[in-house]
Amino acid sequence: MSKPIVAVVGRPNVGKSTLFNALAGSRISIVKDTPGITRDRIYAEVSWLDYDFTLIDTGGIEPESKDIILSQMREQAQIAIDTADVIIFMVDVKQGLQDADSKVADMLRRAKKPVVLAVNKVDDIKKYGNDVYEFYNLGIGEPYAISSANMMGLGDMLDVVVSHFPEGSNTDEEDERPRIAIVGKPNVGKSSIINKLIGEDRVIVSDIAGTTRDAVDTPVVHNGREYVFIDTAGLRRKNKVKEELEHYMVVRTVSAVERADVVVLVIDAVEGVTEQEAKIAGIAHDSGKGVIIAVNKWDAIEKNDKTVYEYESRIRQTLSYMPYAELIFISAKTGQRLNRLFDMIDMVVANHSMRIQTGVLNEIMTEAVAMQQPPADKGKRLKLFYMTQVAVKPPTFVIFVNDKELMHFSYTRYIENQIREAFGFKGTPLKFIIRERGEK
Repeated sequence: MSKPIVAVVGRPNVGKSTLFNALAGSRISIVKDTPGITRDRIYAEVSWLDYDFTLIDTGGIEPESKDIILSQMREQAQIAIDTADVIIFMVDVKQGLQDADSKVADMLRRAKKPVVLAVNKVDDIKKYGNDVYEFYNLGIGEPYAISSANMMGLGDMLDVVVSHFPEGSNTDEEDERPRIAIVGKPNVGKSSIINKLIGEDRVIVSDIAGTTRDAVDTPVVHNGREYVFIDTAGLRRKNKVKEELEHYMVVRTVSAVERADVVVLVIDAVEGVTEQEAKIAGIAHDSGKGVIIAVNKWDAIEKNDKTVYEYESRIRQTLSYMPYAELIFISAKTGQRLNRLFDMIDMVVANHSMRIQTGVLNEIMTEAVAMQQPPADKGKRLKLFYMTQVAVKPPTFVIFVNDKELMHFSYTRYIENQIREAFGFKGTPLKFIIRERGEK
């Protein structure tokens, strides 16, 4: 079962981002200098009780605004609403009930999704408690008084949010079929690839960027094995308005990536890797998914004996933080190498859920330490005691050491390279947790 998605919506300046950061906790403040990892995060992984879910922050909704930026926010919020399992609708107790709140409430009623009404900025219950009742007039259920800034009332609100999750959200019962998300910016040929794989036009294809409106799950059978392909929805483009697509793309991509085992990032061979692709790849990398980079429209490229090598080098350089990603050159138009895509998916699915015995891991670690001495600082040397694998999807390893401050990133990368040399793990990231002995 994939993680539920919760979207936070409401007018601008009611405190959505404050709530988002409060729930995301320290994770949101982690900034990586890796190219392609989005810094202006609009999504985060959140845990409450026994539930894990993906939280999406949206721009403020101004229902009637003609302003391009605000209309983009409305569009983005609509996409978040479409993809969410539960919606947190936030209003501001200090501003009181606004006409725009009622219009947003109408929008949410049409969505027919569970809505939890959060009345924010109730910093003092005695002062603002009675004002909360005014929001019953919205007609979408009980208002919950919270203060995002002071972290008050969040527990009661989250209890209600998780009560709306689809049954089985907190269990590990999974559909055994590999789920493959086909992601990429609009008009790179994602839908054409799926159509070619299933041999019929199930997904609408057009030269207008973003014809696909909603994410579509398509079962595909190949050599007796069933796969589920998730075609990430494109974007509706308004006439004569060149919209900033990035935020919408991120919301859609996050929801598709979250449900997938393997992500196929489709790149247009003619355009090459752009910043948008780097952002999408960063989402898949952060989510710990298996990754295949499919360079589509390869038939449209004039080639010589160095073309593949030069093209691969450029991609590897731009996406240097994910050297494990597999690469394939395809053409959805001619069907070139599309059958090989299934073999690659099978390999990445197997690697993503591979387990290595503890004894074997520790042999590799001991040998690695003998070949390259661990770092030291101020006379104290790092000691590695033992290593064990604690999870799959992605393969996750815990290394127990004497002092985790001494375990430099570069030495963790060295251990990772030794494991990859022994077992391959092509197409999947590996995750490492460094612990000191006795630490839980």
